[in-house]
Parts: sequence; C-alpha cells; structure tokens
Amino acid sequence: MDETTEDQASPEMRARIRDSFERQGLMRHLGARLTHIAPGRVHIALPNRPEVSQQHGYVHAGATSAIADSAGGYAAFTLFPEHASVLTVEYKINLLAPAAGEYLEAVGEVVKPGRTLTVCRLDVFGVQADRRTLVATGQQTLICLADTPDR
Repeated sequence: MDETTEDQASPEMRARIRDSFERQGLMRHLGARLTHIAPGRVHIALPNRPEVSQQHGYVHAGATSAIADSAGGYAAFTLFPEHASVLTVEYKINLLAPAAGEYLEAVGEVVKPGRTLTVCRLDVFGVQADRRTLVATGQQTLICLADTPDR
C-alpha cells in the first residue's frame, strides 16, 4: 500500500512504533515486517515460508493470528500518549479462507479509541501478485497502560 503524506504518522511516532516492533522476538522469529504506519492504522507483512506453514502448506493460523494481533496493537499504540504502552486485553479472529499467497498482510485499524480501552478491527489478506484475498478478520480490545513506558 502506498503511503501519502496525509496518512502517515509523524516521524517520531513511526520511530517509536518501529523501535517497539524490533524488540518483539516473535515477529522477528516469524520474519514479519512493518509496511505501513498511520494514525490508527498499521500494516504488517509476513512472507509465506515453510517455517510458518501448517501441514497443507498454508500459513499457520497461529502466525496469521499473531500478525493480526500485533497490527491492531500497534494501530492503537499510534494514538496513545508518549509515555504509555499497550497490551492486548482480548481478541477474536475468524479464519475465512486458507492463508495462501506470496505473503500475508495484516491490517489493524482503530474502530473506537479510548482513554483506557481501544477497539480495533483486524483483517488479514493473502497477497499473490496484484490479487488480495481476505483470509481472516477479527476484533480486538487493547488497554493503554499510562505512565508505563514501552521498553
């Protein structure tokens, strides 16, 4: 997805999100990467590799769910105060189609921001060339931990 100036987060916010993301061992282990950071919206891509597959060769539901959870968490985090951190309270995901393609793209988008709790929509697409297929969708609730720096 192309980022325009209007939908980009500030350079400081992008650096804050990238710094936090780089400290996530699971995302690094899976080979996931941030591809878009905007206020209330974050995209994460996961290459389809044998290491993240299930027995039929599709991307495993655990990997699909993990990138959805992180995309929503960082979408919420873009709207939190500077000295706060984020934790997932709960999420639900529906797997709609086999997770196939060159890579998966998780999109987390804030539906309802709040001072304490924030709700996000989660969508995961299988991407093959210029074709995108919705493979999972869900919803998530996150908590803003005020005065708890993200370390």
